[in-house]
Amino acid sequence: MTRLNRERVLRAAVALADESGIESLSMRRLAQELDVVPMALYKHVANKEQLLDGMLDSVVAGVDPPEPGPHWRDVVRRRILSARRVLLRHRWAYRVLESRGVPTPAVLEYLDSMIGAFRDGGFSADLTHHVMHAMGSRLLGFSQELFDDSGSAGSPDPALAERYPRIAELAAAAAHDGASVMGGGCDDQFEFEFALDLLLDGFERLRESGWSSAR
Repeated sequence: MTRLNRERVLRAAVALADESGIESLSMRRLAQELDVVPMALYKHVANKEQLLDGMLDSVVAGVDPPEPGPHWRDVVRRRILSARRVLLRHRWAYRVLESRGVPTPAVLEYLDSMIGAFRDGGFSADLTHHVMHAMGSRLLGFSQELFDDSGSAGSPDPALAERYPRIAELAAAAAHDGASVMGGGCDDQFEFEFALDLLLDGFERLRESGWSSAR
């Protein structure tokens, strides 16, 4: 029998969350998966919050390391899209990320390296500060959608369409993707990269112009 250790506990917890969702995760359920008594887990994780932190760090550690390149934009874009691929494999992870009051060590390391990519690319500390705020969760490959047309694949509700005609117009015009993580709505990957490229192009123009928040 494989000896129980922290790495094995975290690996099993990630697998359980991947298979059944983060809601299914409990210390008791995890102990059953590992065929141990629940108290055995507490030698490796003090409580469920520490378990979630460890799981999150395990996931974030799977993001590709930054690859040196001739232009900051390519370095940043590749890294963010790698983070997105990782989070799409572990669809519960973004919710855990949003719930953490303090970033975990792996998240802090990731953010530090992303700041480094901007700074090494010629961004001032001032501009980098505002870039990090503008990027928000997109740095880790996800974003909160306010305009969700996932329910618009069929005929729109006439009453809603009359009340919100502009939303109905856009929903009807949208290209739909049944595999979208939002459901039967827009192509998530296209929408994510569209917004990402707009931001990166804008940041480059600010960098070239020597932008400063003091202006």
